[in-house]
Amino acid sequence: MSDPTESLRREMLETNQPYADLARAEKRWTTQELSNDFEVIGFMAPFVAVRRKSDGAKGSMEFTHNPRFYFNFVAD
Repeated sequence: MSDPTESLRREMLETNQPYADLARAEKRWTTQELSNDFEVIGFMAPFVAVRRKSDGAKGSMEFTHNPRFYFNFVAD
């Protein structure tokens, strides 16, 4: 199975783009905070697919590995 986003995601990780995006993020969640507000549907680094618990909205977020933060929620 081919993943058309793999090269873009790999480039984002190699250039540390998620950390630059984190620095500009308006809101960030720790792992505990994420689990309080969202249900995780799947991971494809540096993205995570989620469902917001408050209204059921599905969307995606970026995340960093160390320190682990989730940010930039975008509803689908």
